[in-house]
Amino acid sequence: MYACIDLGSNSFHILIGEWIDGRIEIVERSSDSVQLGEDVRKTGSISPAAYQRGLGCLQHFKTLMDQYPLEQYWALGTNTFRVADNAEDFIQATRDIGIEISAISGVQEAVLIYAGVTTSLPFTENHRLVIDIGGGSTEIIIGHKDSRLLTESMAIGSVAWRDKFFSPKTSDPLLLEKQLDAAITASKAVFDDISLAVRKAGWHDAYASSGTVKMLAAICQAHGFGKGEIKLAALLSLKPQIITAIAGGGDLPGLKERRRGLLLPGLAVLVGLMQSYTVDSIYFSATALREGMLDFMVKNKKTLAIMQNSQLPEVSLTGNS
Repeated sequence: MYACIDLGSNSFHILIGEWIDGRIEIVERSSDSVQLGEDVRKTGSISPAAYQRGLGCLQHFKTLMDQYPLEQYWALGTNTFRVADNAEDFIQATRDIGIEISAISGVQEAVLIYAGVTTSLPFTENHRLVIDIGGGSTEIIIGHKDSRLLTESMAIGSVAWRDKFFSPKTSDPLLLEKQLDAAITASKAVFDDISLAVRKAGWHDAYASSGTVKMLAAICQAHGFGKGEIKLAALLSLKPQIITAIAGGGDLPGLKERRRGLLLPGLAVLVGLMQSYTVDSIYFSATALREGMLDFMVKNKKTLAIMQNSQLPEVSLTGNS
């Protein structure tokens, strides 16, 4: 039995599963919107409040882990652990709880995300575009079967874009529209940096994972635009309704209240990406980093000394990039 802990800039997740008859059976899932990366772009540090939220969440995860006979666990820290100047202090504090965290690079994160997304997809000879919009970074991969033709991590995410472009508690629809348009323009500019490489690699189908994409897919579905698929035209047509709901604090079909603060920045990031890479339609993937971690653990259990060594096995995760 294995446990995977995904420590994102927005949410912390734990996945516990076991290998039965050649496949992974999930026995436990839990997540919490910790927002560890809140204001990190501005201050350079994990805030005291976010620090305590993170430790409290990991204490809960440790309680869950203690209920199962785990063979191994793996706890990976993503963008905030790469950029916050007090990330190592947080890692040390979690050791006292009994959890060892490994901070991974953006490319390593992208490799595991691609593995996690493709575990749930049927076999194809076509190239696939896979993206994951996190709180502090967005990973972009183009792959063919198990090989990756392009692997990139961009410094843009829903929490980072919220802190950069959106004023808290703004209720002026015109101001929100200006902020959203500015955020979309800036998002597209970031993704344009590798647009030539994306076009050169080529892709047939596009898939996106993460809470941001799940939120936007649910909103599109609730407004009659289909299930599990996000069309750029749908996002653009919903802009006025989204702005009105955020400005007035009203309900928006498909939106969970706890995600409200990340709706506009998440929309800006995804629209900018789809415009930059000419993606008309993208499918939501329910599997991502933690499923990729679990797949990697099962396949490499003889060489992955997680409990004793916090260093990610670089060679095992490298490939075409």
